[in-house]
Parts: sequence; C-alpha cells; structure tokens
Amino acid sequence: MRRLIFLTFYLVVLLLHTMTAFAQQPEISIAAKAYMLTDYQSGQVLATQNAHERVEPASLTKLMTAYIVFSALKQNRIQLDQIVPVSNDAWRMIGSRMFIEPNKPVTVNELIRGMIVQSGNDACIALAEVVAGSEEIFVQMMNQEAQRLGMKNTSFVNTTGLPDPNHYTSAHDLTLLAAAIIRDFPEFYPLYSLKEYTYNNITQPNRNRLLWLDPHVDGMKTGWTESAGYCLITSAKRDKRRLISVVMGTKSTNARTMESQRLLNFGFQFYDTVHLYKKGEVLTSIELWKGSQDMLKAGFGNDVYFSIPKGQTENLKATMEYKQPLIAPINAGQEVGTVKFTLNGQLLENIPLVALENVDLGNFVGRTWDSLMLLFN
Repeated sequence: MRRLIFLTFYLVVLLLHTMTAFAQQPEISIAAKAYMLTDYQSGQVLATQNAHERVEPASLTKLMTAYIVFSALKQNRIQLDQIVPVSNDAWRMIGSRMFIEPNKPVTVNELIRGMIVQSGNDACIALAEVVAGSEEIFVQMMNQEAQRLGMKNTSFVNTTGLPDPNHYTSAHDLTLLAAAIIRDFPEFYPLYSLKEYTYNNITQPNRNRLLWLDPHVDGMKTGWTESAGYCLITSAKRDKRRLISVVMGTKSTNARTMESQRLLNFGFQFYDTVHLYKKGEVLTSIELWKGSQDMLKAGFGNDVYFSIPKGQTENLKATMEYKQPLIAPINAGQEVGTVKFTLNGQLLENIPLVALENVDLGNFVGRTWDSLMLLFN
C-alpha cells in the first residue's frame, strides 16, 4: 500500500514537472505559408515558421516604398505639400489605385495616404518618380536600403509588389522592415492606423480589418496576389509592450485577419517583456590600471529588454565577464566585457558590457607603479 501511495505521489510530481517544463515553452500553429511574431522592444522571436524562406511580398512591398519616401522627407529632398506631376505610367498603373489623374494637382502628402491606406499602385509610381526621377532608380534605392537593414533574403524589382520571379522577401526580412519604420519614423507611423482615405471623391477603407477588431492594433499593411496569397503585417501595443506579426500566404482575407489576431494574442498572453537595464545605467565598476582613476563605470550601450514566458522572470540569470587587466586609456562606448543572460540554463543572449566614461592615462608615477604591480601579479 505504501509503495502504491509513493508511486502515485511520484507520478503526480513527474506529471507536474512535465507540465511546468511544457509551460516554459509555449507553442502555436498558424495556417500560413510563413509567419513570425517578434517583440519590438527586445527583438526576440516568440513564434516562427519558415521565416527565412523566400515568399512573394505582394503589396507589403509598399512598406519599403514608404521607407524610402519617409527618408526623402526627413532629408528635406521632398516636401509634404509639394505638388507632384502625374505621369502616364502612374495614371495607367494596373492593380489597386487611388485614382490620380494627369493635369490634376496631387501632393506628396495625399500620395502617401493613397499608398498606405488605399494601397494605390499609381501613388507608388508617382512617389518614386518625384523622389528618384524613375521607378527603376527608386527600386535601386529600395534594394540598397534593404541590404543596410539586414534584409539578406530580399530583392525588389518594382515599388508596388506586382508579381515577378525576382521580386521576393521573407517573413524575417519584413519584420526588420516593419520595426525600422516604427523606430526611424515615429512621426509617420500613425498613418498606418488610418481606417479610410478619400481622394478624387472616392473613399476607400483600409484593408487591415484588425484596425476595427482590436483596439490595440495600430498598423501596418495588407497584401495579396493570386500567387502570394493573403498576407498581413500587424503591429499592436498593449500597455508598454509592442508586438509585430508577419503572416504570409493564407487562403483568405478572413484567414489572414484571424491568424494574425491569434498570433498577437499568443504573444501577449504567454510572454512578458522585462526591461532589465537602461542605456547608460551603471551596472558595475571595474578595476582599471594605468589610468587617471582606479575604477571604470560600465553598463550597456542600449536598453536591455527580454521577452520570456510568463512566470519565468525569477529564472532569468546574468553572468558578467570582463577583460582583465583593463588598461587605460579607455573611451566611452568601448567594449570591456560581456554579460551572459540565461533562462533555465539556456543561453538567451550575450550582450557587450561597455565603458560609460572616458578615462585618460594616469601620471608617470601611477603608471610605473601599476606596471610593477601587474608584473608581480
């Protein structure tokens, strides 16, 4: 009888342990060719499938078109109230349109809204021409920017996303692009939350249904072609957390909406984002040799965030390793060590530990003494 009670107790403990281990690794399955869910602050991937495989971006291409236009505005190469001539190429553009016309004034500001809200291919061509003179040169700028952002599996041949064998990207690369827009152009990002836009007496709704269904969703872009399927990039912010989901190649508009919602809910429900350290916060002081001072303040060059399964915060550990002997002179921002973060014994990330101050060489006597001490030590 005692053996039976002991065995039952053992099995219960084993079951609870297994359930706890399982809970530490939440999982989700999404009906899409590829998807990726990322925490914006930490940059960590919370769920993914086929994220590095090449896929057709369809109108998600217009995120890069917008990025180049936003850059031109920030550099004062074009102005929001600037009148843009409408070429025949722009006017006759196939696919979704905002219905611009030759000989009818249209501003950069209107074209941007037509591109973002109405997904106007004609707006993309007009913007490309005003920024670069032609779509061909503008596309070169798009590919250069893609490389700079680390979009290693991306190639653009047009500004609109119309199908072409050499026009491709990945869910991972689109995540990088979406995050770059949010980070680099906060003044323009709110345009992605507009629910409709009227131009030429034609009102068109934003095709991102989650703008109506989820009050936390504030962007970003839909895409569709017959070969690409139904695609959606979504960003949502709850409290101080922001998640970015990329869903590629679903079977319907309803599917891309529901699967994106499931992905976002999964991230918010099963993960927490922890802000561990602020940029420039003093983490430690390290012994310094041959300098004008004996100790060096060190910390991180950027804010440190981690996204971890809920209830696992106490299992997050940090181990610090720094260079010794550390010898002056030292420049602020110089790497002086590494902090290794682990969760339940699994490595999350190694983050450089950097100097938070400049330290010059000490005087001759101090340097000589430290040299002797180092020699004997």
